[in-house]
Amino acid sequence: MKQIALDIGLASGPTLANFFAGPNEAALAHLRLWAGNPTRSPVPTYLWGPGGSGKTHLLKSVHEALREQGGRVGWLDAGVHEAPEFDETWAVVLLDDVHLYTAVQQHAAFNWFVNAQTHQRWVLATGALPPSDLQLREDLRSRLGWGHVFQLHVLDESERRAVLRQQADARGVFLGDEVMDFMLTRFSRDLGSLVQLLDQLDGYALQTQRAITIPLIKAMLENS
Repeated sequence: MKQIALDIGLASGPTLANFFAGPNEAALAHLRLWAGNPTRSPVPTYLWGPGGSGKTHLLKSVHEALREQGGRVGWLDAGVHEAPEFDETWAVVLLDDVHLYTAVQQHAAFNWFVNAQTHQRWVLATGALPPSDLQLREDLRSRLGWGHVFQLHVLDESERRAVLRQQADARGVFLGDEVMDFMLTRFSRDLGSLVQLLDQLDGYALQTQRAITIPLIKAMLENS
């Protein structure tokens, strides 16, 4: 059967609390510290790793943590084609997937970075590559690498299973081993997508008054 990639995020919204760190505990601890008091230091932080390692989850989690504190942030990703001017009321600058930035976006990111340093604001950025390998303008690339740098790792299969089991238990849902095997081999292995799939299965099972089984998964996909 063809593997299905679900390009969807966590239904409950990314937070630092629902990020399963696994081998990325040091990065999570660092972000918890700085998200609690983003004005304590202007030293930037850069997270890098492959797709599915949790980079965007963590960036959005910091965004949510600051929003809950009443803070404002500057956000730039590859989908933002007209970046606003730097705003002195921002508590932090968040730069997602910098390896995808166009020349225009790199110019905006560099401008934000310089202003953030001038106004003692924190910069948190993510990318797929370590700073030294980024194909970006040199002044931006060097700034991304001079602060705290953390490599993020994708969870292995046993860790993904543990998260799915934990998430299922939290919902009062039973996942048999055969269902777990089916989910891990037939769908995107990105953890956010798997948890979203679990949310969809939970809702469909409640709607149809059936247990979560492989036939139920197939029926949900046919009716979606």
